[in-house]
Amino acid sequence: MAEDRIKRFTERQKELNKLSDEELKNQFWQLCDRLVEPIVELARTHTSPSIERSVLLRMGIDSITAHGVVDRVLEAGLLGKGAGHVVLKVAEKQGVNIPTAAALINEKKEILSELF
Repeated sequence: MAEDRIKRFTERQKELNKLSDEELKNQFWQLCDRLVEPIVELARTHTSPSIERSVLLRMGIDSITAHGVVDRVLEAGLLGKGAGHVVLKVAEKQGVNIPTAAALINEKKEILSELF
């Protein structure tokens, strides 16, 4: 078994030695993309309001505001984007800090329309 692994390693090493630095770099990033793709998809499809509230709390948003933001984001059909991402987008678009963006989401339901 160890001999087989060594043989496969040697073959891969010969192929990699033929590549330039730029080609190696490109191959590295392609492999990284392939590696994280399932993780990103899992995160995209497996979130919940409680997870999103937890993210908002870690962003410095108080519990009551976080609950309201998650409700608004869920109503807008944007939970899959991530509540923290939505708050960040609102903050950037409005030119305000994170807590202010969260408060705006709670105050103005329409602020989430056409965000993405």
